Amino acid sequence: MILVLLGTHELQFTRLLFELEKLVRKKIIQEEIVVQKGNTKYTSNVFTEFDFIDPEELSKLYHKAGLIITHAGVGSIVKGLQLNKKIIACPRLKKHNEHNDDHQLEIAKEFARKNYILMWDDNSSLEEVYNYSKQFNPSKYTSNKDKIIEDIKRFIDNN
Repeated sequence: MILVLLGTHELQFTRLLFELEKLVRKKIIQEEIVVQKGNTKYTSNVFTEFDFIDPEELSKLYHKAGLIITHAGVGSIVKGLQLNKKIIACPRLKKHNEHNDDHQLEIAKEFARKNYILMWDDNSSLEEVYNYSKQFNPSKYTSNKDKIIEDIKRFIDNN
């Protein structure tokens, strides 16, 4: 099963769903696809779709998924990495009116640079990235949360 997460931003993110539907219709993707659409208005008969998913049910879907295809929100990416899932991040882009700026592109590039995830953007086809994901061997994710907390504490104590 492929879990697709579009996040909760109010702007539409139909570009990803349009491309996924093409891959299903071409029989490139033959797995079940479950989509959390958030506020995106898109309907297809090739996906199981939810606007929003209860956190407990979402956690079950994360565990069940063999692949996660997600907007490039940090929370969605990190949750998948913590579960050792293969992830394709698809940044919402300002030029497509999917977000207010391109911070998701910066996030996805950094996670991809560290070989934690794959990234789909305008410079690649989703079909190529999806096919490569089958052989992709991501680096093991390690959180720097404890170091960041320690740095913040040190900063507060010294100022």
